[in-house]
Amino acid sequence: MSTAPHVPYRLQFSVEVPGTPEQVWHAVATAQGMSAWFLPTEIEEREGGRLHFAMGEDMGSDGHVTDWEPPRRVVYEEDWAALMGKEPDELSPMTSEFIVEARSGGTCVVHVTTSGFGTGADWEQEWWDDMGTAWKPSFDVLRLYLAHFPGQEATQLEVSASHPGDAAALWVALRDALRLGDEGASVDLLGATGTVERVGERRAVVRVTAPVPGLVTVSTYGDGEGTASASVHGHLFSPDAAAYVQQQEPAWRDRLQGLTVRS
Repeated sequence: MSTAPHVPYRLQFSVEVPGTPEQVWHAVATAQGMSAWFLPTEIEEREGGRLHFAMGEDMGSDGHVTDWEPPRRVVYEEDWAALMGKEPDELSPMTSEFIVEARSGGTCVVHVTTSGFGTGADWEQEWWDDMGTAWKPSFDVLRLYLAHFPGQEATQLEVSASHPGDAAALWVALRDALRLGDEGASVDLLGATGTVERVGERRAVVRVTAPVPGLVTVSTYGDGEGTASASVHGHLFSPDAAAYVQQQEPAWRDRLQGLTVRS
């Protein structure tokens, strides 16, 4: 028997990014913009428009735009119950709001609020905590996208591999294998040269300059059941990017699958 959702959940934060309100709006409220720093995205850019975030092969999140006020505010709902395989009346839609606030000096602040209602199950709070951990670092990529590639269309590179063990140990193995230094260090990622722009907990963002320019995020995460995954997610900005991705995906897959985790 399903229970009407009544327990509130809320994730709220703000980030300052470079760009005009129009540039920032394009990045956070259009299909091309969202796909350039987040997941492959489809948006009908209007109130009531359909929304889809691709989350891997045969996986995704569907929803629709509920408020559309360019270049200041966009709100959309995702079907949280369908995403989690629950009954429709067990979980409310998950609502996300982006507000773009212009600042002096050529920057904007993006205020982000994501909220929903559940039943108070233990997994729900854990899910919201995990979402915050995964969602917020994406805005480092948004900041770099607006600083270096505003308005450009991205080709995405997405590869992952699972290993027994925990995410922290896998991160040490991944960082050692890629010879990732501290922020500001030069790095070579399977022949792609660039600079480490951000290092966080089990995550790093590299801005690559050759052979194709773009942003590459490498990270590890655990499933809580004794298995961890290493992933690389690239947003590349070049007419040659599609051919480069096709060429490099097997090499990245081999590198991630071949990681040796020290016990």
